[in-house]
Amino acid sequence: MSEQDEAAATSAPEGNDEGAVGATTAEAGAVGTVELDLDQLDAMAVVLDDLGGQSFSDAVDATIVEFDDGDIVKGVVVKIDNDEVLLDIGYKSEGVIPSRELSIRNDVDPHEVVALQDEIEALVLTKEDKDGRLVLSKKRAQYERAWGTIEELKERDEVVSGPVIEVVKGGLILDIGLRGFLPASLVDLRRVRDLQPFVGRSLECKIIELDRNRNNVVLSRRAYLEETQREQRDEFLTNLKPGEVRRGVVSSVVNFGAFVDLGGMDGLVHVSELSWKHVEHPSQVVQVGDEVTVSVLDVDLSRERISLSLKATQQDPWQEFADGHGVDQLVYGRVTKLVPFGAFVQVGDGIEGLVHISEMASQHVEAPEQVVTPGEELWVKIIDIDLDRRRISLSIKQAAEGGEVAAEYRDQFGEHAYDAQGNYIGPAIEEDDDAAAGDAELAVEAAAPETPEAPEA
Repeated sequence: MSEQDEAAATSAPEGNDEGAVGATTAEAGAVGTVELDLDQLDAMAVVLDDLGGQSFSDAVDATIVEFDDGDIVKGVVVKIDNDEVLLDIGYKSEGVIPSRELSIRNDVDPHEVVALQDEIEALVLTKEDKDGRLVLSKKRAQYERAWGTIEELKERDEVVSGPVIEVVKGGLILDIGLRGFLPASLVDLRRVRDLQPFVGRSLECKIIELDRNRNNVVLSRRAYLEETQREQRDEFLTNLKPGEVRRGVVSSVVNFGAFVDLGGMDGLVHVSELSWKHVEHPSQVVQVGDEVTVSVLDVDLSRERISLSLKATQQDPWQEFADGHGVDQLVYGRVTKLVPFGAFVQVGDGIEGLVHISEMASQHVEAPEQVVTPGEELWVKIIDIDLDRRRISLSIKQAAEGGEVAAEYRDQFGEHAYDAQGNYIGPAIEEDDDAAAGDAELAVEAAAPETPEAPEA
């Protein structure tokens, strides 16, 4: 045996090898256990040092947020019911947001406003109500934030935007963090009759009135549109010249006329420019949505107003009548009105002439009703046409003397009713009907001897 082997044998413990190995393992385990316990003690010491000498109760209280009524706090939505929402703001109990305090919109479903785990702001209404609850308001927190933003935007003369959430009497309500009122007259560049289609649309508006004490914000979309379209309007007005003929669409009808959208701005067709005929109300001539051709009468750059005419693009019935008729011609008409000095007779579409009382009969006439009645149809002779003054003078008494019948009546009664010179001679009369015809003529002469019988069509 070598010296090294002897040394190893001498150092080995007595007994079997398994016992030796077990003893060694046990010793190692004992040492390991002691080291683990020391680590745990070190960790506990660190925790105790973090409290800084505070009790555990004091340390818990120190984690609770501090706030007062009227403060704005942040929290996480932890529960949503039909009538309220619970918000964890780090207080000893969750805050309650009643459904009416969730949104500036009326009668909303809480599930449509917030979702679980949403982080939101809320204003503290009361730290403890009669039931011991912390009551919060999401919409009032929005109010506070929105007021600050809106005041800054108003000061900088900038634009505010938000969706239309409601139609109310006189206008619209916009959600701009608070309820902004947009009057109907300021919704568009022209008056809008039906506001319902705007609900849900997001509109950009200028702030024209702000009163925090009264919680009042008045908006104007028209002011925004006017500002953004000013350059376009200036160019449009500059290029628009009187006398131009333009196509447009009737955008609105009012008592004094109709507004026509020319594709950039609206122009007014006054009721007097709608038709050559007398118009009681513009709706008799045009309706909203009608496509019309109008003539530009005037462009007022300073007031940004355009005057238009519809009748200027139509045939002037007076000119048309004057072109187709002449003095001494016979025309057929209807008595429309009696006046002390005579009677007005309609002789064309929108054309009336005056039969002076001196031209009503060959004998003296005290009053027009002695000769004619309103609604009566009869032949009259044209004795004067004044196109510039739009006046026609007629005569019943001269019509009784005969004369040339206006061209439009010749086709109506047939060639047999006129002689070679175009004078009306009446319908052909059969010999068997001579007696009856004579009786008819006597009856007409007895009724109005100075007035010729109107020929039957």
